[in-house]
Parts: sequence; structure tokens; C-alpha cells
Amino acid sequence: MDIIDKLRDIVGERATASPAERLCYSSDASMVSGTPDYVVRPLSTAEVSDVVGLAAAEGVPVTARGAGTGLAGGAVALRGGIVLDLSGMDRIVEMDLANLAVVVEPGVVQARLNERLRPHGFFFPPDPGSANFCTLGGLIANNGSGMRSVKYGTTRNYVLDLEVVLADGSVVRTGSRTLKAAAGYDLTRLFIGSEGTLGVITQAVLRVAPLPKARRLVIASFSSAEEAGRAVAATFASGIVPSACEILDRTTVAVLRRCDPGLRLPDGDVLLFEVDGSEGAVVEAAEEIAAVCSPTASSVMTASGEKEMEEIWAARRLVGAAVSRLDPTKSRIYVGEDVGVPIKEIPALIREVAEISERFRLPAMKYGHIGDGNLHVALFIDVLDAREWARLEGAADAIHRAAIRLGGTVSSEHGIGAARAEYMMEQVGSGALSVMRAIKRALDPKGIMNPGKLGLDDDHGPPSGGEG
Repeated sequence: MDIIDKLRDIVGERATASPAERLCYSSDASMVSGTPDYVVRPLSTAEVSDVVGLAAAEGVPVTARGAGTGLAGGAVALRGGIVLDLSGMDRIVEMDLANLAVVVEPGVVQARLNERLRPHGFFFPPDPGSANFCTLGGLIANNGSGMRSVKYGTTRNYVLDLEVVLADGSVVRTGSRTLKAAAGYDLTRLFIGSEGTLGVITQAVLRVAPLPKARRLVIASFSSAEEAGRAVAATFASGIVPSACEILDRTTVAVLRRCDPGLRLPDGDVLLFEVDGSEGAVVEAAEEIAAVCSPTASSVMTASGEKEMEEIWAARRLVGAAVSRLDPTKSRIYVGEDVGVPIKEIPALIREVAEISERFRLPAMKYGHIGDGNLHVALFIDVLDAREWARLEGAADAIHRAAIRLGGTVSSEHGIGAARAEYMMEQVGSGALSVMRAIKRALDPKGIMNPGKLGLDDDHGPPSGGEG
């Protein structure tokens, strides 16, 4: 019996080897590509277990996938095999708010969870720009985060327990619903950020937080992005911890104004500081931030109310997709876009990115979660110009190596996948990478779980035709 027939015995017509279907699953939002041999859409943990068990018996690779919004090729089947589309496993299983917890399947879209929580006065704090379409399984697999990680932390801070299908098809639970536990190895965090290389997440118990009673947004503009970076470092050095701290350089501001001419943003390189908590606390914190920024800022103002705040944050979420408004002849290519450094190195990172942009003659937008050292760099090119592709490749490499040199990381939240696998040795060192590879061999001795990712294989780079 062929493998496709065995897969259909498990999930029926939700397994396919159609060339058209396989092509639809051959890429994510990165430049990495790889076509699976089979696409399977399971609806239960039992089905995932049976599919992975079959793959183990047949020696077939398995790549888990959610919404396909990843920016590093993490959900791309580099070596064929089975793509497990988990987007159909999208139930919010339980709202256990007495225990500050919810139980979800991996296909739940992040924004949908917060829509369900909001009437009860709670929220799930990780807040990626892709919240309206990314899935919680992908968020956990990449330890994603977003705009409010400055105060609230990343996804790993909110995962209490996981149900995981291992490489042999067996199913394990990794934690509990208690808010703290000290029982052996922290298996939950082992799987967070593992990008499907150790197992397939089929359920998660997530911690939630009460919605803050008040919020305030301070908007400060500066004569340069580097000056804005220094203001961020000064703000944190003064003891202020905002709930969000974003940078929008002057190019990004120009793009947003073209999308919405009525958007209330000042000229220059802009910082957005959001503070939350009690009414009195947010007023005091906003005043303190204004006092820190004022000596070097061109202007400092506070959003007039909740409506204006939401308009500005909605515009911020559109940045990645809005580049074409600046120059319709160019397209944004997602490379070098997720670097991070220690807070005190932010000005140096901004300075180096500006120099790299000038050296390679590529326009760049700089924006992102600057409050936790995470800078998103939007490089855009004429995709029909081979010379610009070559310069893009050089610029992305220079940005990654600059981040490492400054004591930072090539990925703060988007993951390593295949696109950044070549930097893992330099990023973590040979000792740590050897430990990761030993864990991989122990849990996945046949090497079938999302092979070619995270630099865990000897031939870990993207395939031919991959990252540009």
C-alpha cells in the first residue's frame, strides 16, 4: 500500500498528494522554499499521533505548519515528506479563568483568543504584528512575541503545559496548570522555540493576565534614529518600564502617512511608549517618560485618547505590508529583519544598520520593538534586478553579523528556521550547539522532525533556490 493510501486510512480525504496542493504548501512568508510529497490536515491529537507514527515507520520527514506566516522557512518541507497543516485544530478547549489559564489547540489564531478573553477582563499578552492571522502553535514553536514583551515577556512566559506528539508517535504532557512547578527538567520550555524539530504541539495550557485598567501612549520624535535609540536606553536607565516601546524611523513614518494622511504622527524618527496600569500610575509614568525624552526630542506629545491610540497601533501593525506605498517598483524581502541586541547597544545597532544600508545602496526602513532591543529592518529591492538581489544578500548578512558582534541575536522572535541556520554556530557556540544536537538525536533518532532547521543538521543551509 502506498503512503498516501495509508495516510488516507488515518484522515480520509484530508490527505493529498495533489501537485497543486503541494505547491501551495511549498513556502511561507520567507524566501525559503521546499515542496512536500504529502499534505495532511489532522483534526485531533490521535490523528497527528497516527500520522507521525506512520512517518517514523516509513522514514518520512514531518513538518508541522500553522498559518504559514513564518519569516524564516520554519514551516517549509526542505526534504519533502509530510506537511501537517494544524490550522484545522482550532478549538479553544477551555476557559479556566479561575486558574488564570486557557486550554487551546495549535490552530487558534492569536487575535481570536484575545477576542474571547476581552469580555472577561483578561488577555494573552504576547502581541505580534501578525496577531490577526498567526496561530498559537506557531507562536509557541518559535517563542514569538511582539509589542508588549518589554513589560509582559515573550510567549515562553505564558505556557504552562503542552501536549506534544513525539517523533515515534507517542504523546506526552510537559507541565501542569500550576503557575509554578519544580518537578524535574522543564520540558515545556524545551519544546517552546524548538520549531517542530523535537515534536508536534497539539494542545497548550496558556497563562493569561488581567487587562490593565488604564493605558497611555507617549509619542516622541527625534532628529535621528540613533538619537531615538539613546532615548530608549536613557528611559530604561531611569527605572521606567513601559508596556510597549516601538521605533518608527522617518522612512517608516512617511510610509504610514501615505497609507493614512490623517495619522497623527510627528516628523522625524518616532518613539511610541505605551504605559499601562492604574490611572494614577500611567499618568505619572507618561510624565516621567516625557521628562527623560524632552532634552533631546524634537517634540513630545501624548495620544488624545483610546481611539487615537488604537489608530496608531493599527498603523504600526501595517508597516510590514505597506512598503510598496513608498516605491511601487520595489518589494520588501524578509531577510535580516529580526535582529536584537542588549538595550545599551541599540544606538550602535541603528548606526550600523544605517551604514550597511548606505554601503549596499539599498533603502531600508527601521522599526520594531526597540524597548527590548529588537529591531526590524525592512530592505526592499527591484526583484527583476539581479544586482539588487546580490546587494540584498550582502546587506542581510552584514546586519546579522553586526547583531552578533554587539552581543545580540540574529532572531529575537521570528525564529531561525532554515533562513538563519548558518549563523547558529556563531550565535550560540559549538558547545551549546552540540548539546542541542544531542537532544535532537535523543528525541528524534531518525531525524524526521522538520529536518534542515536550526542548524541541527550538518547540511543545515537553505536549499538551492532558497533565501535570496
